[in-house]
Amino acid sequence: MTDILIVEDDLELSALLTDFLRDEGYTVSAVASGEKAEELFAKYGARLVVLDINLPDVNGFAVCSKLRESADTPILIVSARTDKEDKLSGFDLGADDYIEKPYDIDLLLAKIKGIFKRRYQRSILSASGVTLNLADQTAEIDGQPVILPAKEFELLALLIENQGKALKKEYLFNTVWGSDSDSEMQTLHVHINRLRRKLGDDPKNASRLLTVWGVGYKFV
Repeated sequence: MTDILIVEDDLELSALLTDFLRDEGYTVSAVASGEKAEELFAKYGARLVVLDINLPDVNGFAVCSKLRESADTPILIVSARTDKEDKLSGFDLGADDYIEKPYDIDLLLAKIKGIFKRRYQRSILSASGVTLNLADQTAEIDGQPVILPAKEFELLALLIENQGKALKKEYLFNTVWGSDSDSEMQTLHVHINRLRRKLGDDPKNASRLLTVWGVGYKFV
């Protein structure tokens, strides 16, 4: 999964920001349109989206709303639009922060580091009787230790991080296995079934790992 997806139609600014963030150790992808952003995010996912509003095709607010339909990935809006109404619209659509252009690169980096620290440096995920220790990759279900192979652990962690949200099958598969993986979509179904057995879920009447028909799966 990409660390940061930059959505910015100013190619010079995008290139400078990409180089700066890569120097800081992040993996970065950059696109210049909302359509490309949605396409790339659906394929590879991202741990953070840095999103401009004034895009050549789709309004950045629409992109923010679209991404929020499928994932809880942090979104940092970076825009020359400074009106209070624009900022409120961004937050209402699910943006995690809003920074005005022109911005100080050190301030932007501080915000990005803050988002990563708050979201991804937690060592424990816990929900509905399931506890995952991200530091040592161990798991407990209803107080009992359970062995989860790497992909099962990563898949369950992704579902718990987005608890209550229906995640598309394609997003789950591309995020955990990668869109260029030699594995097939059936691999996802196999891992979901294995997780359900370990969770004690009946596939026809699941209580924790639910199938959302026509979409994918969600953890409740």
